[in-house]
Amino acid sequence: MATYAIGDLQGCYAEFEALLARLDFSPSRDRLWLAGDLVNRGPGSLACLRRCVELDGAASVVLGNHDLHLLAVARGHGKLKRKDTLVPILDAPDRETMLEWLRCQPLLVTDDARGCVMSHAGILPQWSLARASELAAEAERVLSGPDVDAFLAVMYGNRPALWDESLTGEDRIRAIVNVFTRMRFIDAQGTLDFDAKEGLDSAPAGFAPWFTYPRADSPTLLFGHWAALEGRTPGARVEARALDTGCVWGGSLTALDIDSGESIVEPAHGVTA
Repeated sequence: MATYAIGDLQGCYAEFEALLARLDFSPSRDRLWLAGDLVNRGPGSLACLRRCVELDGAASVVLGNHDLHLLAVARGHGKLKRKDTLVPILDAPDRETMLEWLRCQPLLVTDDARGCVMSHAGILPQWSLARASELAAEAERVLSGPDVDAFLAVMYGNRPALWDESLTGEDRIRAIVNVFTRMRFIDAQGTLDFDAKEGLDSAPAGFAPWFTYPRADSPTLLFGHWAALEGRTPGARVEARALDTGCVWGGSLTALDIDSGESIVEPAHGVTA
């Protein structure tokens, strides 16, 4: 049995299937950890989402910002963007089954035996792993529960950018979701910057990648979201593995064997975004 963590699919279905073939993946024997952003920008968003639903018993999935965008648009709380490739999902006869499955996926998955944890964008260094798990569960209850529409209607936004335990209501859930799905650069207090999205040289003054700040605990942190890192985490002061290697941008789709540390790569079959 092997467990593989795979970076952002973003609708790169052909590469996903080719990578699973490289791994000789068997859902009866092996496990997948999928780092979120299953859909959008690539040409196979519908096929990717259907495949992930089929693999449900063999896959642990975390929600990414593009997955949440799909949920918001599908429920009438967001607008399609020019490069979105979500219409085939929205028009699919089984859309409700897939969307219901998607909104019930977590923001954080952990494996205590291996000392691994995965979220789409990372974990705020000010949060212990135990606190991060509690806050993820708090937001997950909203996303999977009856109040999901009230939150999705106000999900888009960059405020508050600094976590505060006294936050309540929609601001509190938005702040939690933004950490887990949108974080890249932060300052020493944990304030998120939402504008810089490229490589490390795009950091605003006073900000640095979240993984360059130390933590009080020492899990292995697996994350996607940041294709410009190209799978590297220079200057890291924690054990962090970047999984998004930019398949949708013409890079590759990468699987990390969690036990051996080996990376298995499927080159992009073409630039799609």
